[in-house]
Amino acid sequence: MLIAFNKPYGVLCQFTDRSQPPRPTLAGYGLPPGVYAAGRLDHDSEGLLLLTDDGGLAHRLTDPRHKQPKVYWVQVEGDPGEDQLQALRCGVELNDGRTLPAQVERLDTPALWPRDPPVRFRKTVPDAWLAITLREGRNRQVRRMTAAVGLPTLRLVRVAIGGQRLDGLAPGQWRAC
Repeated sequence: MLIAFNKPYGVLCQFTDRSQPPRPTLAGYGLPPGVYAAGRLDHDSEGLLLLTDDGGLAHRLTDPRHKQPKVYWVQVEGDPGEDQLQALRCGVELNDGRTLPAQVERLDTPALWPRDPPVRFRKTVPDAWLAITLREGRNRQVRRMTAAVGLPTLRLVRVAIGGQRLDGLAPGQWRAC
């Protein structure tokens, strides 16, 4: 079984949370029993999360050797220059080593659901949207990459993993693939 889930902002990619007070988890969305997240999506990120009850499938989706492309729409603070975009395309040096090259292009503001809480807005600082495709999945990688080139991430939405896409799922909704 493979489930595509649109993870809302502020939800953990697990079914339990022992912190006090507990944070929202996947348990509140009526997902089928026996599935677990194939990969992670940070608490402060949104979008496509795949869940499965098949360990082999989870491995193929998440193991870096299989290099499944992951597509993110990223709102960044600032107006990206060609040198910043090229740095992302070539790979960025992070504290845990150089990233693989990424596909990066500017994106018109996408039609997305409103985020709660909303992204901060500053009249004096421009922002822009990028489509970033990665073939690896380090901890908070997109955020660290954009910060490394001087473009802090304001909002991050994963829209695709391999051949699976969000395709109109609202936050908190899921479908069997």
